[in-house]
Amino acid sequence: MSGLSRIRWAIAPTTTPRPLINCNRCGTVKAYRCSEKFRVNANGKRIDVWLIYRCIDCDNSWNFGILERCNRRDIEPARLAALESNDPALARRHAFDAVALRGRVERVEEFPDVAVDKQRLGDRRKSATGLELQLGLEMPTSLRLDRLLANELGISRSRLQALVERRLLVVDPDGAKTLRKPARAGTTIRIDLAGEADRQAIIAAAGG
Repeated sequence: MSGLSRIRWAIAPTTTPRPLINCNRCGTVKAYRCSEKFRVNANGKRIDVWLIYRCIDCDNSWNFGILERCNRRDIEPARLAALESNDPALARRHAFDAVALRGRVERVEEFPDVAVDKQRLGDRRKSATGLELQLGLEMPTSLRLDRLLANELGISRSRLQALVERRLLVVDPDGAKTLRKPARAGTTIRIDLAGEADRQAIIAAAGG
């Protein structure tokens, strides 16, 4: 495929996963949201750290364990300072660890909404007849790749499938089967739009 417009998509989930917990105030199972606040408890040289969650209805708290009876000497000073200062980036990283959350509770709600920052790689190519999209993810997302492409390119998922069947859309690695799986960092999508009447609109929507 010649005449590619190459674009990098930096994808950031916008809503943290929510554990579903039996709230002793509400008397039923409720979703809990991350407060982005840590609780740090020091007992001599031992430190416990939790990320605090709040019931979305009554604000009851639930603590998600991060460190348990950890020796202060085993914690990097920068990390300890970040925990003690409620560093938003560190709280966000732990809050998006759905795997760790599932180790503590049976059910976790995940949300597919994302923000996509689009950066063109190289000069704008007015003669471009195709796209190369390189995906980077700040955190894992549950958003399927085909939904991401349809949302950001302004085309239907059925049209994406038609492009696959005509061998005009290629996903690397692992092929087109990954379209129905969550978007992953390191994925590259190439789309040949030479025969599409609206190719310039699609390229512009992609950030090209």
